Amino acid sequence: MTGLDAYADGRTPPRPRRRPFWADARFLLGILLITASVAGVWAVVSVSRQTSPVYAAAHTIVPGQPVTAGDLTVVDVALGAAADAYLAPGDAPAGAVAARTVAAGELVPASAVIPAAQSDVTTVVVHTSADVPSAVHAGAAVELWAAAQRERGVYDTPRVLIPRATVVSVTVDDAMIGGGQAALELVIPRVDVADTLAAISAASALSVVPSGAPG
Repeated sequence: MTGLDAYADGRTPPRPRRRPFWADARFLLGILLITASVAGVWAVVSVSRQTSPVYAAAHTIVPGQPVTAGDLTVVDVALGAAADAYLAPGDAPAGAVAARTVAAGELVPASAVIPAAQSDVTTVVVHTSADVPSAVHAGAAVELWAAAQRERGVYDTPRVLIPRATVVSVTVDDAMIGGGQAALELVIPRVDVADTLAAISAASALSVVPSGAPG
């Protein structure tokens, strides 16, 4: 036995004490990572369960329509950070109107409601001379076509009078001989009002065609 293995009196020197495993830096780092991971998951789950009250459309709302309490219903939904993008109770300005079509049940984006002074649309009522397609209903986007009358019962080739309008309502007159005629209330740009009224007063044949785009 060497001097390294024993004292002079024959006793064996004590072995160096090993550090407890909980004092190991790697162990502590692992505990911290696990704790952070659990806390992160808990935070995500907690946020996902939080709901916010926002407005949904009680029925289809069309552009230019005044938005009142009767047009809206409050729903609680989990939107997270996106909650600010939707209209919440107390956010609707007095005298607000819709800037675009909001379908029944759809959450109302804050950008879809504007002060009435900023609206550039209005409504007119037109009577069609042809059948109204089944796809034409409240909230639908349509094109308004007009064929100028040359003489009684003779018309020019139809042309697009308004490339984009939104249907407010459709009333079909089943009492008319031959059927098919309907009165439609349309939302149109104010700049197109003069041409539309001129076509109506000139007894042009008017028709609507679904545009395939949202109102």
